[in-house]
Amino acid sequence: MRKLLLCFTFVTITLSLVTYSPTPSYSWGFFAHKLINKMAIFTLPPGMINFYKKNLDYISDHAVDPDKRRYGVVGEAERHYIDIDHYGKDAFKDVPKFWKAAVEKYTEDTLKAYGIVPWHIEKMVYRLQEAFKNEDLHRILQTSAELGHYVGDAHVPLHTTENYNGQMTNQKGIHGFWESRIPEIKAQDYDYFTGRAKYTDKVLDRAWSYVKASNNAVDSVLGFERELNSRFSPDRKYSVENRGNTNIRVYSEEYSNEYNSMLNGMVERRLRGAITQVGCLWYTAWVNAGKPDLDKLMEREISGEIKKEMQAEEQLWEKGKLENKIKGKGHDD
Repeated sequence: MRKLLLCFTFVTITLSLVTYSPTPSYSWGFFAHKLINKMAIFTLPPGMINFYKKNLDYISDHAVDPDKRRYGVVGEAERHYIDIDHYGKDAFKDVPKFWKAAVEKYTEDTLKAYGIVPWHIEKMVYRLQEAFKNEDLHRILQTSAELGHYVGDAHVPLHTTENYNGQMTNQKGIHGFWESRIPEIKAQDYDYFTGRAKYTDKVLDRAWSYVKASNNAVDSVLGFERELNSRFSPDRKYSVENRGNTNIRVYSEEYSNEYNSMLNGMVERRLRGAITQVGCLWYTAWVNAGKPDLDKLMEREISGEIKKEMQAEEQLWEKGKLENKIKGKGHDD
């Protein structure tokens, strides 16, 4: 009966996600980031899953906070990517794995200029571990949600290259095409059962592995779209769709489906990988904190003071969104 109820809940959530009308793209897009965090909850073991399911809405809704914060907080943008190709053809050998050694070699300013996502993932896991130790409800929820965001970003190929939006190869717009338009169209066909979360012994090594796998896919992401573009006229490549009270130009479903076929399921694989690894890192932080009893937190509520802080952050984003200017270099579309 319990398995049947879990399956029903999972299917209900999935259907609600795929019928959701997504916001225009940021990183994975609001739609996909929320989906990654929700589905990661179902990878968790007993001792964690009930707490996370109870707070599912918070962990999903706040998965997009780091993207919002880019418009109001200096230093946020570089946490979402790493332009690893800036460091040369042998970058994965040349760039020191550990932050201190990388700073000594390149300076902190240079690292921040070209992105710090693998190092920031490690920092976020440690923050979550401390939040668990302190039984700090808000910090557990906030850090879980935001850690999921950064892990998701590290699974996006175009978050690992200076040519993040095809601006260097006359393919501007490919960023949102790959990570938002394709999931928007194909999400209902994806398989979200990814297995149980497992303990991650070396978090930083794992974060670098996401980045390397993403970067290995960059040539395909750009090359296939370039080839496809040569075979489609503009009137077939694009279409107009109504979003609310606005008509917007989007990549046509024909073009999107053909690109997805050429990628041979890459977007789904990277999405599934992100779901798995978010669950693994939540679990790892909990284990490293000594597996605290999360049932004790089930009846707690976020304080009024914290809610005011959250409201102030939202207002900061709304102001920044009107100005449409990311604070610092960012992989904006």
